[in-house]
Amino acid sequence: MEEFSKKLAESYKLLIEKLGGWFDAIILNIPNIIIAVLVAFLAYFLSKYVRKLTVKTTKKFTTNKTIVNLVSNLTSVIFTVIVLFIILSIFNLSGTINKILATAGVLGLAVGLALQDPMNNLFSGVFMSVRKLYAIGDIIESNDHFGTIKDIDLRATKIRTPDGHDVVIPNKDVIQNPLENYTSSGERRIDLDCGVSYGDDLDKVEELTLKAISSLDNLMEHKPVEVMFTEFGDSSINFTVRYWIEATTQKEYTLAKSNGIKAIKKIFDANDIMIPFPIRTLDFGIKGGVPMSKMLSMKKNQEMKENNILETSKNN
Repeated sequence: MEEFSKKLAESYKLLIEKLGGWFDAIILNIPNIIIAVLVAFLAYFLSKYVRKLTVKTTKKFTTNKTIVNLVSNLTSVIFTVIVLFIILSIFNLSGTINKILATAGVLGLAVGLALQDPMNNLFSGVFMSVRKLYAIGDIIESNDHFGTIKDIDLRATKIRTPDGHDVVIPNKDVIQNPLENYTSSGERRIDLDCGVSYGDDLDKVEELTLKAISSLDNLMEHKPVEVMFTEFGDSSINFTVRYWIEATTQKEYTLAKSNGIKAIKKIFDANDIMIPFPIRTLDFGIKGGVPMSKMLSMKKNQEMKENNILETSKNN
């Protein structure tokens, strides 16, 4: 019992000494505590000004609210970390700062490796928002997908294909691969392939085609309609007619192409211009080059000979 009381007294004495040491340390660090509180108080009000300044500066480069919020939040975090390091340095905790920086470096490396693809998509989204490569409603083709942009965020770009499917493309894939924007210029070129028979006058065909296409709406006046004969086909002389229209939607483009086909067909019918279809000749001969009429006649004679032989054998 006596030994237990002795140990209890020693523990109590150590506790008092420890508390006394802490109290002395607090008293000695009162000036540092006051300075740290003032720094924290000042940083609290200064952080609001820094956030407003960041938002104002970011809006000069992009109007995307997501980007603005992201940049302002990152700035606030960085500012808070800097203030924390300043407060720790006031208390001469340089060793603690080094440990925090070392831990942050290891954690940052681990998180960076684990979130490599999401981070790539994030920074790609930021880059696209700042550069304004395309906007919602634009018609684009990217990564073998064609459609109208329905939504853009910091992770991916969503497009709606002409047949009604939604495709989500990661932003890093959009940045790293070629992208075609059919809307940004406000104009589209239509190429129509057609053919006429060998007996038609090609000058007349060209004249009628130009007349038919020139009657369409939405044609661009400063870009002429072009008709170019391209090849001697199996049953037709083929040509391509090119014309430009003012179009920002896929429907306008498709409708202008459809109207061009109808206009050419109508004017060709009215002027006896033939648009031929492929013709195939079937050869029933054992040897190539035997006309069908001759082959049928030979077959008929052979059948008659076979019938005569059968009747002769029956009579005998």
